Amino acid sequence: MGTLTANLHLMMDSFYKPTAERYKILCEAKAFPSDQYAFASQAVAHGLDPANVVLEISPRPGEYTLREEDILDTIAREGASIALVIFSGVQYYSGQWFPIKTITRAAQEQGCICGWDLAHAVGNVPLALHDWNVDFAVWCTYKYLNAGPGSIAGLYVHEKWKETELPKFAGWWGHDPVTRFDMPPKFSPIEGAQGFQQSNPSILSSAALLGSLQVFKDAGMMQPLRERSIVLTGTLEKLLQQSKYFVPTEEAAAWQLTRPAFTIITPADSASRGAQLSLLFLSDGLMPRIHDGLARLGVVGDERKPDVIRLAPAPLFNSLKDCEQAAALLERVFDSLA
Repeated sequence: MGTLTANLHLMMDSFYKPTAERYKILCEAKAFPSDQYAFASQAVAHGLDPANVVLEISPRPGEYTLREEDILDTIAREGASIALVIFSGVQYYSGQWFPIKTITRAAQEQGCICGWDLAHAVGNVPLALHDWNVDFAVWCTYKYLNAGPGSIAGLYVHEKWKETELPKFAGWWGHDPVTRFDMPPKFSPIEGAQGFQQSNPSILSSAALLGSLQVFKDAGMMQPLRERSIVLTGTLEKLLQQSKYFVPTEEAAAWQLTRPAFTIITPADSASRGAQLSLLFLSDGLMPRIHDGLARLGVVGDERKPDVIRLAPAPLFNSLKDCEQAAALLERVFDSLA
């Protein structure tokens, strides 16, 4: 239903209930900007200063991803003042896959609501939101679910909330379908996430998603796709590390810019990433030149300013040969610039 940010606002309207003592929103630093805007505007809507409300966790100096212990320590230390913990399932810039179950449990032990933005996780990594006791989640369907830009988004609410009359901005499509067309004056919500629907969805958008989901079903759903994804991304990583322009991550922060170079800031552990590898280019202005050079050679990555190109071999339609060609062509582009 709806779009990702609209759904995020709907969830925060229902679940973010700040008090004098418990009012903070905990998230990763440099979350996707639309999420940042939503967090700040929700704070303002409650008459609060976003600078005092939004609590961000940053990587340690010289590092590019968050350590699990730093997240858990922050939750333990600040938990009494946190109303909502909300992270990206997979971080859009670094590609880090956060330990959803562990963070959710830690947040709830401190009395916090825990929600997730799964835009880069759904269709990419296995998810078990009910089993992990996630309070709510939102996502889009135009990344790994392949439904196209602007396609219908998704929303999840744990069934433990079904007996709670959560406040919501109601619309007729969330009304009990048995009496919906009787047009009653009083709203009678469908139980669960469906009760948050407001208007009937676009048939064309829904059809695009349905077509993609059928392909996932034919492929055996997430388990075989995840197994293939690990092989593809692992292979691409090894090939990239063989480049004469590659710099190990632990050396990147102190790298002396004597030649064009790149590192990979995505976690090396496959259990902490999905399909994506984020390549960080180690001199100002290098990334756009590399991106344009790759595009001219038929390698379509994704540039994220200031210095990252994201490469994500998708298990539904990429092959090991694609990974080999991408690595070889990256080397060729570097050679042309060196």
